[in-house]
Amino acid sequence: MVRSVDVVVVGAGQAGLAAAYHLRRAGHEPGRDFVVLDHAPRPGGAWQYRWPTLTYGRVHGMHALPGMPLTGADDARPSSEVIGDYFAAYEAEFGLRVRRPVDVRAVRSPEEDGAGRLRVETSAGVWSARALINATGTWDRPFLPRYPGQELFRGRQLHTARYPGPEAFAGLRVVVVGGGTSAVQHLLEISEVAAATTWVTRRPPLFREGPFDEDRGREAVALVEERVRKGLPPRSVVSVTGLPMTAAMARARETGVLDRLPMFDRVTPDGVAWADGRTVSADVILWATGFRAALDHLAPLRLREPGGGIRLDGTRVVRDPRIHLVGYGPSASTIGANRAGRSAVREIRALLAAEDASVREAVAVG
Repeated sequence: MVRSVDVVVVGAGQAGLAAAYHLRRAGHEPGRDFVVLDHAPRPGGAWQYRWPTLTYGRVHGMHALPGMPLTGADDARPSSEVIGDYFAAYEAEFGLRVRRPVDVRAVRSPEEDGAGRLRVETSAGVWSARALINATGTWDRPFLPRYPGQELFRGRQLHTARYPGPEAFAGLRVVVVGGGTSAVQHLLEISEVAAATTWVTRRPPLFREGPFDEDRGREAVALVEERVRKGLPPRSVVSVTGLPMTAAMARARETGVLDRLPMFDRVTPDGVAWADGRTVSADVILWATGFRAALDHLAPLRLREPGGGIRLDGTRVVRDPRIHLVGYGPSASTIGANRAGRSAVREIRALLAAEDASVREAVAVG
């Protein structure tokens, strides 16, 4: 059986829930006019997978969802629990009726001209939709770069997506690879229990001191937005904003924990090595090398540009105006996701209204 709705929302993280809120506020009924599909086992988006030591007080820039403030959270409680409970309460408060766990396997356009309805194929059946809001984020696509000798390493290799917390590294020699916020958070924790830590990045890390005002924020987002407007793969917002210098980071810099080495040239059975002969022994290589957008299910629509990315006008995919990407590129932040959800709904409502008017006109003429 194929179920028909006006809009399918894929993903129930910050961006997906914001979009669902604005759909409901605009008069669209959950379950009848739109459906939210989420592959996670419970509410919380990617937050539910974060390591226990990432407490709510250590989360930078978490903005509440529209229509419901996040208040009274215990800073010492794991962010996965705080935000998971908040998202669950939000879904219940607005009756969003999120269906989970549902894996979206493919989105197709049966009509060759890209018009008409979309076919959304999932583990729970097929939906037919007039538009789709994609809010799948990046957590399901951890990026692991390849280096010579990687397969010969006798120690343990893992990505941030599987980071278990600092206790697992007690007494070990750890190489942390990556220049983002997660890499720094891992270093700060692991350095307190490990035998030794080494920080390796491709480019010198950029630390940001002082306030990060709205003007600087808009400039950073504009740089990311320019890439997606050109159809290039998006860079993370933090890659252009720099790392916010905290008191803990300042102390770590003073003690040498954040002394950084350039990227190694190869992995050896016992560690990593550089072309100039330098070596570092390691029991663990922790790849804090980021994520890529989880968009494989959209591949049948052929949305990608020659540059490898998906060209957007706002949140709308230029190659197919029925598709909106939220939480992608410039909207890959909690406040950006909120705004993107509202913008996508506004444009989709205009698209549906234009289609309805066209049908009424055709009926009248006929």
